[in-house]
Amino acid sequence: MSTKPSGAVKGLPANAYTPLKKGEEYTPYIPSNQSPHEVTFRSVGIGVIMAIVFSFAACYLGLVAGQVFEAAIPIAILAVGMAGLYARRSTILENVIIQSIGSASGVVVAGAIFTLPALYILGLEVNLLHTFIACTLGGFLGILFLIPLRRFFCVEEHGNLPFPEATATTEILTTGETGGQSAVVLVISMIVGGLYDFFVEAMHVWPKALRTDVLIPKIGAVLGEKARWVLKLDATAALFGLGYIVGLKYASIIAAGSILSFLVFLPLIFHFGQHIPGIIPPGSIPIADMSELQIFTNYVQKIGIGAIAMAGFLGIAKMSKIIVSSFKVGLQEMTHGAHSSSQKRTDLDIRIKWVVAMIAGTIMTAFVAFWIFAAPAGGIGFSLKAALVGVFIIASLAFLFTPVAARATAIVGVNPVSGMTLITLIISSLILLAVGLSGTVGMTVALIMGCVVCTALSTSGAFVTDLKIGYWLGATPRNQQRWKFLGVVVSAISVSLAILLIHKAYGFTLGGGILNGGAPNPTIPAPQGNLMAVIIKSLMIESQIPYLLYAMGALIAILLEMIGISPLAFALGMYLPIQINMPLLVGGIIAHLVSKKSKNIKNERESSPRERGTLIASGFIAGGALMGVAGAFLNLNEIGKPVRFISVGVKFIQETIADTGKSIWHAGAHLPYYDSIIGQLISLAAFIGLCLFCYYYAVGKKNKS
Repeated sequence: MSTKPSGAVKGLPANAYTPLKKGEEYTPYIPSNQSPHEVTFRSVGIGVIMAIVFSFAACYLGLVAGQVFEAAIPIAILAVGMAGLYARRSTILENVIIQSIGSASGVVVAGAIFTLPALYILGLEVNLLHTFIACTLGGFLGILFLIPLRRFFCVEEHGNLPFPEATATTEILTTGETGGQSAVVLVISMIVGGLYDFFVEAMHVWPKALRTDVLIPKIGAVLGEKARWVLKLDATAALFGLGYIVGLKYASIIAAGSILSFLVFLPLIFHFGQHIPGIIPPGSIPIADMSELQIFTNYVQKIGIGAIAMAGFLGIAKMSKIIVSSFKVGLQEMTHGAHSSSQKRTDLDIRIKWVVAMIAGTIMTAFVAFWIFAAPAGGIGFSLKAALVGVFIIASLAFLFTPVAARATAIVGVNPVSGMTLITLIISSLILLAVGLSGTVGMTVALIMGCVVCTALSTSGAFVTDLKIGYWLGATPRNQQRWKFLGVVVSAISVSLAILLIHKAYGFTLGGGILNGGAPNPTIPAPQGNLMAVIIKSLMIESQIPYLLYAMGALIAILLEMIGISPLAFALGMYLPIQINMPLLVGGIIAHLVSKKSKNIKNERESSPRERGTLIASGFIAGGALMGVAGAFLNLNEIGKPVRFISVGVKFIQETIADTGKSIWHAGAHLPYYDSIIGQLISLAAFIGLCLFCYYYAVGKKNKS
């Protein structure tokens, strides 16, 4: 059966990315009156295989190479590539199911490796049951709390939220159907973006980061040395493409948040801190001895975390009517059995009464799990109290932060899960200490609670992307929702096994857990897990929480809400490093220029410059993501670190670890040009060339009808 709607020869409808006018409706790529193959043995089977493979790959890369890649785009590309291998070509809706099930891998990994390795690093009692339950419960809560909000994010906010990753994935799936000129544009853009990022990330032909202290040596170096005032920009194709899809409005707000953090707060803290000889918590060295990155991570980023939290609470308050009305419908269904049989296929969700029942079941399972986990710390009465506190914390925070994670992903494609997980750990630890649960059992319960919330938020952020893809393409939401649970379960099993295997094979620490005098194993950096281990240890033993910095961020978010600026977008800018956010602004500016060009073109029979620009940006993101994975594999020491053979500007050296006898390769000396103004000028010229390619390829080429 054909998956292409009648008359659709160039992809999505014209109003796919624009707000709908009053009375206007969006007709998806596959209209609701068509029912092509969607949930089949093929789509479910391939999705499960993708979830297993990408769970192990993402977990290994995250723990060893320190980075987790989003699996949605690579899986979409593989699904499209495999579609024509069968006698009956896979439909686009089957590819949506494959992508939805398979992409659970990356989000469960992101939730797991942020917290669970800390259990091993601290030397706490942990087993497969701990990790599997935490990942599964978190994934289920992330799905269930988002289902009632699907219509708000996907339908009511249509055209108002950019959904960058969903846009890129949707363009890949539709291009696989339409082929022709659109496929050529996507493939060329993927090649250009992939090669560009490969030259930067793996081959180190030129430096990734543009820095004013090197690019403008006289003024910039003085400002960097005397005031820690350094403007940075990561010149990569993937970030540029992300900014293009985000658009100028949100990119400007995000960049403004970064400017406030890096160019205002950071220099001010250094200015006053250099006159104070002692250590100011939460820092561990005097401010005068800190680099701009150390000042940001120790102080300024905490303000961003406070702003994200308050922006989330404000967003929840604004969405409270929608949340209440969604669950009110559920109560009506349970009492009256109301369910419209005339509802469109593309608007069918899991019935709210079943959502409420599954939430209750998930929370009850969490209660039993925490009861068992807390049992070693006291009697039945004490463990029951600890379990009640635990489920209250995870249910409340997952419920409150799920819309925040979803909205952040919809705006910028980046889920601020680390900041919200940090807040969860702080709140959990303080409450558990208040009820008397401390020591190793308290740390175990707090970290498992953090994993549940972290996985819930990671899942909800990715799931809103899945649902938006389905909305654009005409998938049945109920099918996406049902089979996402399978993806979470498969990924939870795979991630739990992967973490255990890596721990058994290498060990996260040398000489035992850090509570017993051990040290982190450099062979398995696990940066997120080590960070959480240090934080939970300090919270449970010697707590120093920067309440004032969090409060400053919260106040900024309130002021932004009062003047009508998106506090969450601004807070994301404050929280993320400036070098990540500035290329978003450049991409947004190019998108604005291309959009203006589109308005000047009348009666164009083929895709407009704006649509081609979106396709080009999607290709940049996809190419950058694929080459990022390839570069990460090449950087793995276990396969001989072949990047050392192709690295141009950075030389790699071999070092033997005395405790293990293993040799590792790491970046050593840079060639003189690489860190000088010459390297910066090469990087600047290449990035300008990338921007010009995007602009002129979008507006300077009209497709023939």
